[in-house]
Amino acid sequence: MRNFLLRVIINAIAIAVAATLIDGINVTNDIFPLLMVGAILTVVNVLIKPILLLLSCPAVILTLGLFIFVVNGMLLRVAAYFAGDAFSIEGLWPAVLGGIVMAIVNMVLEGLLGDKKSQQAGKKKHN
Repeated sequence: MRNFLLRVIINAIAIAVAATLIDGINVTNDIFPLLMVGAILTVVNVLIKPILLLLSCPAVILTLGLFIFVVNGMLLRVAAYFAGDAFSIEGLWPAVLGGIVMAIVNMVLEGLLGDKKSQQAGKKKHN
C-alpha cells in the first residue's frame, strides 16, 4: 500500500511538471484532483501498459525502443479520458512529450524517494 501511495504522489508531481513545461497538457492546480489523476495514471500503468507493450513488441524492437514513448503518450491519453475535466491533453505530440518529461521526473523522484528496502536489497545482490 505504501508503494502504491508513493507511486501516486510521484505521478502527480510528474503530471504537474509536464503540464507546466508543455503546452497542450492541462491539469488543475488543486491537490486533490492532481492526486486523483496520479492515481488514475498509476492504475492505467499497472493494468494497461504491460498489455500494450506486449502487443507493440515488434514496433518497439523495430524502432530500437523509441516506440515506448508513443505507448507512454497513449497511456497519458487514456488517463486523461478517465480523469475528465481534471486532466486534458490536446493531441498526440503533447502526450508523447509529456510521457518523456514524466519518465525523467519519475526516474529522479524514485531515486530520491524510492523504497529504501528495495534499494538495499539491490545493493546486497551486487555484492
